[in-house]
Amino acid sequence: MNASTQANRLVRRLLARTALLCACATGVAAVAPLAHADALDTIAKSGVVRIGVFEDYPPFGSIGPDMKPQGYDIDMANLIGKALNAKVELVQVTGDNRMAYLADRKTDMLLSVGQTPERAKVIDFSNAYAPYYLAVFGPKSLAVKGNADLAGKSVAVARGTLEDLSISKVAPPSATIKRFDDPNGAIAAFLSGQAQLLVVGNDVGATIIARHPSIDPEQKFSLFSSPDHVGLNKNEPRLMQKVNDAIAGAKKNGTLNTLSQKWLHAALPADL
Repeated sequence: MNASTQANRLVRRLLARTALLCACATGVAAVAPLAHADALDTIAKSGVVRIGVFEDYPPFGSIGPDMKPQGYDIDMANLIGKALNAKVELVQVTGDNRMAYLADRKTDMLLSVGQTPERAKVIDFSNAYAPYYLAVFGPKSLAVKGNADLAGKSVAVARGTLEDLSISKVAPPSATIKRFDDPNGAIAAFLSGQAQLLVVGNDVGATIIARHPSIDPEQKFSLFSSPDHVGLNKNEPRLMQKVNDAIAGAKKNGTLNTLSQKWLHAALPADL
């Protein structure tokens, strides 16, 4: 598979995340939930917790070789189900329908939800359970640990994106920022050696690390951060407490770090 084909696949992950971070206020406001029974009681009575996940968004959620869902969020869903003593029913969602699914009680919660002021008007957020951030990636052979180390090096980005804005603010004058018309071009440039470094989300970076061992890529340092939360309907304090307890326990016993290493090929950030 050539670099262009790989880039086309990887950019779908990047664009999906960008769309998730840019949900408009009017779209979110239109799905405010109605009065309802206590969600934790409903889960306890049915013995089932319905968790909305993406199945086309690796490494957080995708269909594996065995045709079963796999990824960071799938493991997280199972962890939450265990904490609630309930069977997990994975509900496949999209960026367009998932807020409505939550409001309409088609799901009890959503995973991979970025916290925004617009969303906070109609849903509540758990504590963060997974890192999402923009980062600089490059081969292990290239010594880069921070902004200053970009001096004299070339960095590929998509023109006008958050990646472009973030790296442009911190790169020293001698760094060469190679801007491409779309993320496909930036990823392909890095994979083909036209640029020494690449700025993408940690999800796309993890896929590059897993699929291109010949380049021996690694994450160098992070930039903009927007971690993932569990999204719940408002006024569910008992369920929220259970979810937050599960997250806190998984962080304390090292499970979240294990998931981060397994799926994102990086340690869980200490400040998550």
